[in-house]
Amino acid sequence: MANPDTSSPSISSSSFEMVDAIEIYEPVIPHWFYQSIHDGRESWLPFSKQDSDTLEEAFCSGCNPQGFVIPTCGGRYDVYLGSRKRRAVYWDEAESEVQRCTWFYKGDKDNKYVPYPEDFSQVLEDAYMMAMTRNEWKKKLESPFRDIIILHNPKLMVHYQPTGTPDEWGATPSEQGRPRTVKRGVENTSAHIPCGETSHIDHLVFMVHGIGPACDLQFRSIIQCVNDFRFASLRLLRGHFKKALDQDLIGRVEFLPVDWHSALHADATGVDNDIKRITLPSISILRHFTNETLLDLFFYNSPTYCQTIVDTVCGEMNRLYQLFQQRNPTFKGHVSVTGHSLGSLIMFDLLTNQHDSTPNNPVQTKAEGASPPEKKQALDNVLQELGLTEFLTVFEQEKIDLDALVLCSEQDLVDLGIPLGPRRKIIQYVKHRGGLQGITSVSELKQPPLASGSTLNMVNYECFDVGIGQVSVTYPQLNFSPEIFFALGSPIGMFLTVRGLKRIDPKYQFPTCKRFFNIYHPFDPVAYRIEPIVLRELEFEPMLIPHHKGRKRMHLELKEGLSRMGTDILGSLRTAWQTFTRPAPPSLPHSTEEAADQCVSDLPLTSEATEPEAPAPVKEDPLHIDVGMLNDGQRFDYVLQEKPIESFNEYLFALQSHLCYWTSEDTALLFLKEIYQTIGVSMDQPLQ
Repeated sequence: MANPDTSSPSISSSSFEMVDAIEIYEPVIPHWFYQSIHDGRESWLPFSKQDSDTLEEAFCSGCNPQGFVIPTCGGRYDVYLGSRKRRAVYWDEAESEVQRCTWFYKGDKDNKYVPYPEDFSQVLEDAYMMAMTRNEWKKKLESPFRDIIILHNPKLMVHYQPTGTPDEWGATPSEQGRPRTVKRGVENTSAHIPCGETSHIDHLVFMVHGIGPACDLQFRSIIQCVNDFRFASLRLLRGHFKKALDQDLIGRVEFLPVDWHSALHADATGVDNDIKRITLPSISILRHFTNETLLDLFFYNSPTYCQTIVDTVCGEMNRLYQLFQQRNPTFKGHVSVTGHSLGSLIMFDLLTNQHDSTPNNPVQTKAEGASPPEKKQALDNVLQELGLTEFLTVFEQEKIDLDALVLCSEQDLVDLGIPLGPRRKIIQYVKHRGGLQGITSVSELKQPPLASGSTLNMVNYECFDVGIGQVSVTYPQLNFSPEIFFALGSPIGMFLTVRGLKRIDPKYQFPTCKRFFNIYHPFDPVAYRIEPIVLRELEFEPMLIPHHKGRKRMHLELKEGLSRMGTDILGSLRTAWQTFTRPAPPSLPHSTEEAADQCVSDLPLTSEATEPEAPAPVKEDPLHIDVGMLNDGQRFDYVLQEKPIESFNEYLFALQSHLCYWTSEDTALLFLKEIYQTIGVSMDQPLQ
């Protein structure tokens, strides 16, 4: 009778353990990943939780997955659920694999967790469920790659990769080599899940790169660098505009790259093959670098390839803008443009030559033929004004109107039988009143306007193409009016000076863009200031960009404090020295009758009376310096603060300084501050 009594509790305990095990098991929560290949190395990166939930919802909907195209990563990539492919929307990029991930193992190189294939992950999940429900562990499974996975317990699961060679029967030794950790569910791995991006976009910014295909010291493309800048702006948005975000007053700013280097060096132009045939074989690496990067500067000064560059930049921005509007039909925000290095010069020339569609605009540009405010004259009126009406029949027979006339060279007029006197009148009219555009055959008409002397006069912006010596090309028109133009590490000031420009008219403003910022690092060897070209009479410092955490960097404050302290010490020493070296004042005469009769004014004066103190110079507020209308009446030269390590050697960090803008949080915060000011939204706490 004792045995049944003792065995009964054992059966009951086992059944309770089974019930507990069944209650503990929960299905794994999947997360979606995409494959990234960089420098030949493969890695799997997670989608944001928002994108992963959207993909999982479509996967579990029960509908045919072939019909699902899911926008992800802020709408910049589409995921084709049926084929498990991720494709870029706005630029050319190799498609990448997409996977629904549940089980992971630690890689052997970078210690990052790598997901198992979807089908084998399901096998692992089924085995895990059986082990949990039956409390039967030590499960051994073989992967499609003949690796061994052992489930010891819910907390310990390992992956063995065979290291031996197969024997004559094809069998490989198992459980050899270093075991790798196996994890179930992405929450148990060290994967960083990025924050999702809202679909509410307040502002669109196009970013144009400079010379060469690489944009930083890591030789990354413009796409990767703009991604870094976008992620930095999202972090700063959550840190400095939290109140506006919590109140749903703002969403985010979208940044899109504009690539023109690929079109310039494509097979269609054939320029790379032409350059390759004349390139010397020595120092091939350096010559290849020169052909890929520095030659872009010469290409931009060539009329043939300059036309290709401006057409590509303008056409690409128009294409991106149209595609963006199609994918974001509710977008009501503005558009801004950014140019880095040579890209800023391209944008400057392009914006200078835009048409202003608004009526009664006083600023005219080259693209409009620099026509006067009044209605354009007809050819017969012009000939009548010049006293050459007898040649009207000649022009009508050749179907030459006023627009065609300004394109005629002097040789063309000779071929038409126009005598020398009338011919010179026509050329003179075209030069001074016709707003010549694009003429290259008459050398006199290509010179900048001169004053009475030999020095260059202030530019006449009604003939801006002549004034700044731009290459004679036909500038295309943008389908939008930019709100702000940001120039990063820009050589605009140098190019304008080399082109013969002495001064920018303070009244000048881009025809279609109201705001302009020239942002540069103090050690950037390519960057130049522009404000001194507007205000030549005064020397003043640029505006200092605050650190994104507020105030100046510590080493700059320390340097400024030491400089101020040194000035105070020198002033104190100078005062003490003057006190010791100052001659003693003459003593008053004794109390005699002669002394009483002596007038006070007859006594010798001390140096204090003869040398009154000079008033301290009044320092002008840098915010209120008038630098013209290029930035709507505000300052536009902005300098970044160098890092402490950069201050030790300016030359060592010169190249890095020219490429630092893509990861500069100070620059990104200035973008956000100026962009959101246009819609009346300020930062939570203004930086000092």
